[in-house]
Amino acid sequence: MFYTLQCRTMKHSLIFDGFLVFFLLLSGSLAASYDGPLYDFTAYTECKAQPEEPLYQGGILKDEPPVMRPSIIGKTATGFYTPAFVLKNLTQGNFYCFSTWVRIQGANSALIRASLKTENRTYDCIGTVLAKSGCWSFLKGGFILDSPSNLSLLLFQNSDDKDINIAIASPSLQPFTDQEWRINQQYIINTQRKRAVTIHVSDQQGNRLQGAAITVDEVSKDFPFGSAIACTILGNLPYQNWFVERFNAAVFENELKWYATEPDQGKTNYTIPDQMLEFVRAHQIIARGHNIFWEDPKYTPAWVRNLTGPELQSAVNSRIQSLMSKYKGEFIHWDVSNEMLHFDFYEQRLGPDATLHFYETAHQSDPLATLFMNEFNVVETCSDAKSTVDSYVERIRGLKQGGMYMDGIGLESHFTKPNPPLMRAVLDKLATLGLPIWLTEVDISSSVGKELQAIYLEQVLREGFSHPSVNGIMLWTALHSKGCYEMCLTDKNFNNLPAGDVVDNLLKEWQTGEIKGQTDEHGSYSFYGFLGEYKVNVGYGNRTANSTFSVCRSDETKHFSIQL
Repeated sequence: MFYTLQCRTMKHSLIFDGFLVFFLLLSGSLAASYDGPLYDFTAYTECKAQPEEPLYQGGILKDEPPVMRPSIIGKTATGFYTPAFVLKNLTQGNFYCFSTWVRIQGANSALIRASLKTENRTYDCIGTVLAKSGCWSFLKGGFILDSPSNLSLLLFQNSDDKDINIAIASPSLQPFTDQEWRINQQYIINTQRKRAVTIHVSDQQGNRLQGAAITVDEVSKDFPFGSAIACTILGNLPYQNWFVERFNAAVFENELKWYATEPDQGKTNYTIPDQMLEFVRAHQIIARGHNIFWEDPKYTPAWVRNLTGPELQSAVNSRIQSLMSKYKGEFIHWDVSNEMLHFDFYEQRLGPDATLHFYETAHQSDPLATLFMNEFNVVETCSDAKSTVDSYVERIRGLKQGGMYMDGIGLESHFTKPNPPLMRAVLDKLATLGLPIWLTEVDISSSVGKELQAIYLEQVLREGFSHPSVNGIMLWTALHSKGCYEMCLTDKNFNNLPAGDVVDNLLKEWQTGEIKGQTDEHGSYSFYGFLGEYKVNVGYGNRTANSTFSVCRSDETKHFSIQL
């Protein structure tokens, strides 16, 4: 069995101590100084000849070699050995971030799953990697304990129980307290979602004006945060008002799906989505197009399921051209292929290049729309072998190498109980593709009850908003007379449920709001605001001026001048 542990000084590519303290001072609510661990977003999705250095210099696994355990299938020893770590005194509620490099022998590739056994329970999956023979693959994951553990075992196993040898190198396990985790989240929010702004006030001759009264108001947000809507919003003024007060993005729950727009062959009807689009357009709300094709045959129109060969190809071409020519330029995104890691209805019938054809045709129909894949059980869990993060990465890479116009990664995010360190690790690995990432259908299972829905929803939303590679968040909370898919934000009278309180509180936390102040001796006034559009009013004596400006992402301070 091969094992290496390299412990050399490493630098965090994204976080620097001095800036961290500075931005925490600006945030004011967490800490004036910080000397805890800094989260490392480093991830790899290419198999390498040699393993990289361990993150966090190994953390609490520094200089800790693994123990070798005999591999057992059922009750029979296989003769192979798998590595494991004995962990002592793990703390309940801490966020544990885990990573290691993995190499296998005995198979060309294998899905390696990391699990954790404590005195009280087994955490079946805390991270996976699709490992290959002859090179090193990077596993990144994590866990939070429900109860403290004096003695635990961190295990690595082949998920399909085949006889292989597993070698690991450069392992790392770094704990964060809840406060440390929040501080790291706030740092990313302050550096990626906000920007320093300085307003300069002068008279017509260019003389700086000290003591000018400044009022700054954020009028729109840059970060898309929205929800699914259904036809139930049409004609429902209270629902419309409630939605517009909160969200700047929408997605139609079912109304654009093929079974809704063409239930019978050749009889397309876009009346309902047209009306819904009028609503979002009237309120300057951006909309995602969901979806062109759903790979699950259960949600494919019955008449389509009966087609084969050229007839099916013709129907597919007609679907793309009809939908995208009608709505060209209307939707910022299109989920072209929905849930293709779990289902393959079209490729089974039209061949392995069917998906490439979908994206190529969609791109030709609407060149400015961002084309997405959309999948479940990627960030929600690592227990689904069909949709591991490496499976998603490989599928996207394979399609792009084939020439696919695919520009975005959709993560449905239907959670039961989230695992924030695992969620962040998955986002880190997906970020290596350099594509926009959206959480597209966020909700929490109704099985956990309304109070836990709210707690878990806040965890998911904070993880999404504080990850630098997440470009937007959509909730899956369209309201119907009998409730919602899994999670509602309000009751039928638009009184907040616990999840609704979470959303409202976060929306308030993640906005600049109205700021008032005065210019200093240099005629300047500075503030730190979320990215978006602003209006400013300046008063000096009996003179006033109004203007607008944009705050876009940049490492530099935004400077804006106004004359009276």
